[in-house]
Amino acid sequence: MRTPGKLRLLLSAVGVLLLGAALDAAAAAHGDSDPRTSQAVLEFIQSEMRERQIPGLQIVVIKNQKIVLSKALGIASLQYGVPVADNSVFSINSATKSFTGVAIMQLVELGKIELQAPVARYLADLPADWQAVTIAQLLAHTSGIPDILDQRSSGLVAGTPEASWKAVQTLPMEFAPGQRFSYNQTNYLLLGKIIERLSGEPFLQFIQRKQFDAVGMPNSSFGDSLDVIKNKANSYRLADDGTTLKNVIEDFPASMRTGAGINTSAQELAKWLVALQQGRLLKTANLVQLWTPSTYSDGKPAPWAMGWPAIRRGEHRAVAGIGGGRSAFYVYPEDDLAVIILTNLAGAQPEQLIDTVAGYYLPALRKINGGGYALYRLREQFGPSGFDDIDKKLRQVTEQYAVSAPSDGALNAWGYRLLAKRQTKSAIAVLALAAQRYPDSANAHDSLAEAYEADSATGPAIQHYRRSLELNPKNQPAIDRLKLLEQK
Repeated sequence: MRTPGKLRLLLSAVGVLLLGAALDAAAAAHGDSDPRTSQAVLEFIQSEMRERQIPGLQIVVIKNQKIVLSKALGIASLQYGVPVADNSVFSINSATKSFTGVAIMQLVELGKIELQAPVARYLADLPADWQAVTIAQLLAHTSGIPDILDQRSSGLVAGTPEASWKAVQTLPMEFAPGQRFSYNQTNYLLLGKIIERLSGEPFLQFIQRKQFDAVGMPNSSFGDSLDVIKNKANSYRLADDGTTLKNVIEDFPASMRTGAGINTSAQELAKWLVALQQGRLLKTANLVQLWTPSTYSDGKPAPWAMGWPAIRRGEHRAVAGIGGGRSAFYVYPEDDLAVIILTNLAGAQPEQLIDTVAGYYLPALRKINGGGYALYRLREQFGPSGFDDIDKKLRQVTEQYAVSAPSDGALNAWGYRLLAKRQTKSAIAVLALAAQRYPDSANAHDSLAEAYEADSATGPAIQHYRRSLELNPKNQPAIDRLKLLEQK
């Protein structure tokens, strides 16, 4: 029997849930610059900042080519206690590739380059296997050309840029051009060489003149940790203990800045996106081509457009810029909506938040891809006591808010954040939910096995590593862990 005190607490909790649902319903109904929408979005973002331990962040939402929400939150420099301001600039890392895509399309517009032309038409003295690769395949990472970065060390394959450029030309092709997707930096190094040759000026100068200056982005520039950059937010990462922040030191050699290296603010990025949509950087037909997802040689869909990841096809499709696990922007072309989130935490993965933000302005999107919102509301159901009845509570949340369930990837990311914070039991509950809902996901079982291993539960760890290997026999980390566990 409930005591009157417990009853009051229960009614209070129900009241909070109903208030939250009412607020979100009002937000979804109004959209645009309605203050209730802005309040609901900021409550979600601040919750995610706490969850992901993001020191500082900027968010801008653009609807009908107008900024309807712009907010700077948190701390730009923990060392000096400097808050994030509207003019703070953040590293956007690989989202720089979106600017390179625009630069190529500007050369297309000038009649200087064709997307389906072979790279050999524009650059001489390339390896024979590279010469038939098209410009479009470079932009979409379907070239098959080997990567100038060593994926194991994340460093250049031969130490210096000059030595690495020579070395990468001796490596074998990864696959025949157009057959598969493989994200790599050589593609964009080549695009930079082409832009410089056809424009007659250095790549950085071409971007400055044709995009930064053309739009009015005075605080945007290229640079890394060795450069002095005005109003630059410090970059951080979480240490292995899951709570301590460390400085991130980044080095982007000049030849690699076609693929990473821009520092900008959310407001200046917003000006750039609006300029694109208004035809001030590209004609409409070329913008459509820029954002059209690519295909493989057999006609099947590939995951990138021309320098832009293609997040979703069909209804409420989106193209994006994503960089460093810290900065992201999505454009929803048919919905005339864009969302920008820049942070100073490597691994914050703001791209996981953008569809949820967009759902406040596109209620239909929340129904088809509302997993992030479901997790946001699900987290509110738990306190220090643990994650009991997590599956039941998730069903209640998805029914109450009429949203889709989170993907296995979203559950996996939450579970790993809990693991990093040494909240092992809670991590097991979340990752077990992922394995239960997605029983054919090798990654879900591998992650759950890792959580059980961290909890010294050898039997369940072995069970789920084995299941992961049944689903993905090439999972070498699972093979290695099984050998060690079965020897105990």
